[in-house]
Amino acid sequence: MILAIGNKNYSSWSMRPWVLLREAGIAFEERQLKFGDDGKPVGVDALSPNRKVPVLIVDGEPVWDSLAIAETVAERFADKQLWPADPKARAYARSICAEMHSGFQALRGGMPMNIRSRHPGKGLTAESQHDIDRIVAIWTECRSRFGRNGPLLFGKFSIPDAYYAPVVTRFQTYAVKLPPLAQAYCDAVLSLAAVREWMDGARRESEFVPADEPYAQK
Repeated sequence: MILAIGNKNYSSWSMRPWVLLREAGIAFEERQLKFGDDGKPVGVDALSPNRKVPVLIVDGEPVWDSLAIAETVAERFADKQLWPADPKARAYARSICAEMHSGFQALRGGMPMNIRSRHPGKGLTAESQHDIDRIVAIWTECRSRFGRNGPLLFGKFSIPDAYYAPVVTRFQTYAVKLPPLAQAYCDAVLSLAAVREWMDGARRESEFVPADEPYAQK
């Protein structure tokens, strides 16, 4: 399998399947397509029908969109149990991944992922705070209902943890104040080997993409 991704510093969508595969111990070839000044990945047309990253090439066929990639990986590697085994937990896990996939626009727009930078307080508006509160509520319910057997949302590592990992990096970049349970979950995600590896790679990057740097010093 080949996973095409964007810049590790900026590409939250790329981070999700990369962390999922790496943390689950699934072998793949990484192919990085750097973003141009317009924020579009250079060379993506040859790999992805929707001209976006990430895209997973499986047996020569592209699987695009991070949620489709997660479902494909879970299906092909059923032994990894990447969705929770319990039907109620699995339904909740799918729902919160879909909500992350389609929602939280104020948070995305006001607090874009930027791992190597620190912008305390930037992007915090009534709308982005609403998104933050909803995420904290999701995490709280997951931990209380399904997280008794470990420090992650459903105890052990699963697709939702990969899905919310970029949010955890955002909360660090913008110094978002969180209640203790949510902060403990962030700490658990930041301690995952795959997350540490991705973030180390992001810090080594030197590319500056203006479209993803609304708070950079001019």
